[in-house]
Amino acid sequence: MITVSVPSQEVADAVGDLGDDARLIVWNPAAGEPPAEADQIRLACLAHGTGGRKVYGRLAQLPALEAIQIPSAGFEHALPFVPDGVALCNARGVHDTRTAEMALTLTLASQRGLPQFLDAQRRGRWEPWATAPSLADRRVLIVGYGSIGAAIGARMRACEAHVEGVARSARIAPDGTTVHAIDDILTLLPSAEIVVLVTPHDDSTDRLANAGFLAAMPDGALLVNVGRGAVVDTDALLAELGSGRLRAALDVTDPEPLPDDHPLFSAPGCIVVPHVAGLNQLTDRRYVDLVHRQVASLRAGQGPVNRVA
Repeated sequence: MITVSVPSQEVADAVGDLGDDARLIVWNPAAGEPPAEADQIRLACLAHGTGGRKVYGRLAQLPALEAIQIPSAGFEHALPFVPDGVALCNARGVHDTRTAEMALTLTLASQRGLPQFLDAQRRGRWEPWATAPSLADRRVLIVGYGSIGAAIGARMRACEAHVEGVARSARIAPDGTTVHAIDDILTLLPSAEIVVLVTPHDDSTDRLANAGFLAAMPDGALLVNVGRGAVVDTDALLAELGSGRLRAALDVTDPEPLPDDHPLFSAPGCIVVPHVAGLNQLTDRRYVDLVHRQVASLRAGQGPVNRVA
């Protein structure tokens, strides 16, 4: 029997029937100790915002546990706590479309001056800005060209932008995109009118967009961050925004959440949204499909899918 725990009855209802050889139990390890039947759990699905030593300590008590399914694509926050011998699985593929939609929304909103127009509307003023730049024909550099980066690239191309990518090593992506090595980033930035960050945060990407990185971007360029806040040096970005040289559209920030009245909220040319780009509900079809794929893989003896550690 494949026993799967999910964090709420709503998720259990959405997942539904897993087959005669599988069953669901409702347990959120952030809310309490393991239930009586926990010794049979092979796959534990966690809720958004679930983590830390206490939660993973409870998971470590499960003798049959084979895999932990986290709801996010990013997984660096979970790595220090995963019990020995247990696979950590991320939600790669679940968030691609939503994150790409927000990256495109933020880009278009900044390019076409939406914040200025909305502000004028609130003030009851008609204030045209006929020279707001189009996304079409702009040169877009996507830093972190994985599955989410490719989804962003597809939407940018639909707006007739020129797209290239950056990853750890140079390659031609399956969608035909030219992907450059991250070591070449400073030579690529001067020609990038829009830079989209979608990298995870680790030692190699910490403050990647620092003062030197931002200085290499051309005047008037736009920085879009839908990856992790700490990939950007906030002080360096504030200096560029304050001068009016660069613009930014941020789904993630450092610190996060931003304290009330943080300078980023009022920085000229800056859009801030509160880390909502890829937030899928666990009752959504794409997440439910992932749980079913996990069970099918365990049933086939192939181990969990989306294993990252």
